[in-house]
Order: sequence, then C-alpha cells, then structure tokens
Amino acid sequence: MDVRIKIGLRIKELRLSLKLTQEALAFKAGIDKTYVNEVENGKRNISIVNLEKIIVALETSLSSFFNVSLFSGNDK
Repeated sequence: MDVRIKIGLRIKELRLSLKLTQEALAFKAGIDKTYVNEVENGKRNISIVNLEKIIVALETSLSSFFNVSLFSGNDK
C-alpha cells in the first residue's frame, strides 16, 4: 500500500476518534480543508511541516501516529 494512503487512513482514523470533521481538523491545524481531504484520500504528498501540524491538531505524538500495525512491515 502506498505510504500516502497509509498516512491518509491514519489521519482519518484519529480524526474520527476525536469526532472531528475535516473542516474542524483543518481549522485546528491551520491548513485548508481541501488539503486535508486530499491527504486523507492519498491524492496529495503531505509535507513534513503539515504532517506535524495535523498530528498536533489530532492531539497525538509523532511516535504514536506511526506506532500502529499499518506502518509495520515493508509492503509497498
């Protein structure tokens, strides 16, 4: 699975667990809601800076974000 898809799925999973809309997440992160949608759907390469903004808005840490089975293994 493409890493863009994995990151998008993880963002969506955490966003829904906080009961946030894409618009609310975008507001908290200080980015455009269209950008959030495109990242969640794997249509956009997310920058490290924007990934950090989203992770902070999702009230998690970088290590917690990536410490799930979705990112283990070496499938492509």
